[in-house]
Amino acid sequence: MTAILPTATAIHPYQDPARPFDERVRDLLGRMTLEEKAGQLFHAMTTLGDGGELADDPQRAFGGHTVRQMVTGKSMTHFNLIGAASAREMAEWHNRVQELAAATRLGIPVTLSTDPRHAFTDNPGTGMAAGPFSEWPESLGLAAIGDPDLVRQYADTVRQEYLAVGLRLALHPQVDLATEPRWSRICNTFGEDADLTSRLVVPYLQGLRGPGEKLGPDSVSAVVKHFPGGGPQKDGEDPHFPYGTEQVYPGGRFDYHLAPFRAALAAGATQMMPYYGKPVGTPYEEVAFGFNRGIVTGLLREELGFDGIVLSDWGIISDSDIMGEPHAARAWGVEDLSRHERILKALDAGVDQFGGETCPELVVDLVRDGRLPETRIDVSVGRLLTEKFRLGLFDDRRYVDPDQAEAMVGHAEFRSRGAVAQRRSVTLLKNTDGLLPLPERLRLHLQGVDPQKAATYGSPVDHPEDADLAILRMDTPFEPRHGLFESFFRAGRLDVEPGRLAEILDLLDRVPTVVAIHLDRPAVIPEIAERAHALLAVYGASDEALLDVLFGRAAPEGKLPFQLPRSMDEVTNGHPDVPQESTDPVHPFGHGLTYGA
Repeated sequence: MTAILPTATAIHPYQDPARPFDERVRDLLGRMTLEEKAGQLFHAMTTLGDGGELADDPQRAFGGHTVRQMVTGKSMTHFNLIGAASAREMAEWHNRVQELAAATRLGIPVTLSTDPRHAFTDNPGTGMAAGPFSEWPESLGLAAIGDPDLVRQYADTVRQEYLAVGLRLALHPQVDLATEPRWSRICNTFGEDADLTSRLVVPYLQGLRGPGEKLGPDSVSAVVKHFPGGGPQKDGEDPHFPYGTEQVYPGGRFDYHLAPFRAALAAGATQMMPYYGKPVGTPYEEVAFGFNRGIVTGLLREELGFDGIVLSDWGIISDSDIMGEPHAARAWGVEDLSRHERILKALDAGVDQFGGETCPELVVDLVRDGRLPETRIDVSVGRLLTEKFRLGLFDDRRYVDPDQAEAMVGHAEFRSRGAVAQRRSVTLLKNTDGLLPLPERLRLHLQGVDPQKAATYGSPVDHPEDADLAILRMDTPFEPRHGLFESFFRAGRLDVEPGRLAEILDLLDRVPTVVAIHLDRPAVIPEIAERAHALLAVYGASDEALLDVLFGRAAPEGKLPFQLPRSMDEVTNGHPDVPQESTDPVHPFGHGLTYGA
């Protein structure tokens, strides 16, 4: 009797890992409906449900759409994950989302992206606190150390922890230059120097890429932002908001801001994000960069030769509700266009995908009305699908192992690397009479430092007059903004409010004081710098990291990644596009002392 062998399940060419990527992309594109193609052009925010479940309550969804609705109803497969849980819960949630996508007609896998989540910043619009992940200094702190090998190690750690929970697209690095000291986004940059930033973006991308020269199944893709350089904002205001729309170049340094992007392209960057701002006083059209054909197609694609994915910044098409408050679309310069017209203009500019949007039906309308050729959609969808194939999402990398995620995320070795980097990044700006490092068991008056943490180094006391020494931790000053979402963007003046300055100076006059200032922007603190016995800059460091440096258990290695200006007049009279402009800074770019020197 002849045995009846089971019939092998037929697979389509796009499902065959042995075929070349371009062949798989062509096959899949040919099978997709217009609606399925349109869904790929949208990259929306989503969040986790309780215990790693899908969040199916529309009240908890961004824009009113749950991930289930976006995958099954809108054919969307790119999502920006907001928030965190345990590593196991994040991995289990990721697998549930992939199962949802696998059950659709073509089974196109989901690509999950994230803003930075390995440092101390906690801004829902720009980056999240580390949570279960290892905790490192901000990008400014990596720049202060200035060690390409450390940056590569950092990015490799990010890669391994992201992979463990299914995060495959980093919405970073941010290589804008901090030439306008008031700008609220400086903390995620590498500072104001184009050469330093260009040197560090290369190992950053290499670390995220992992083994090999090109993206592969063990890589995390990166979105380099914000092309062509978001730093030179007029008055330092951010274009998330309508009062910050203008990007200006009174010093004629447009090309200076391009340098880190040239370095990223040479290092093989596959995705770029234009910023919200619009160029003013340049040869380019005065519309936001995401709508700007001269910038995206003319400069990025044709002149610089980029053929990868251009992902718009979030919310350039639709008005939205953010934290219960209405916010207009960041359609600066094209506010009068309809949403359909904005999509047309952005696609014509060269954008491939719309961040923070959930309206693929508008693309379908445009094609069916004859206003947009489907072949234009195919170009962008082809780029997006190619990236999924490169990352192995159609093959072995669709799912992750929750046990492995629990073991990998926040691994002791990763946490140790981050803790060492925090200490190395501390920048010693002043050390009168070799005050630091301190002897232990001093009586310490503490402001901004946890007394329980300090108790292992000295004896905390309540009153300055009872102390041998005071330690003051302070933040870079800023002007509070009224809106809830706006309040997360620390902008405006950089000098200390007069009443608070008087309190600080009184402390400095009453007891020898070490001041440690968290620099998320270049603070204007000439009086404090003059009267503090020791002054240090930190860019994301725990109390333990700071205290270890103060008491000599670790040594400061940092160098300032920007100047500290002497006055607000100097800042307001400066050119937003020009680096290191002060002729008499309190401390210059690159300044940093060491112990014993």
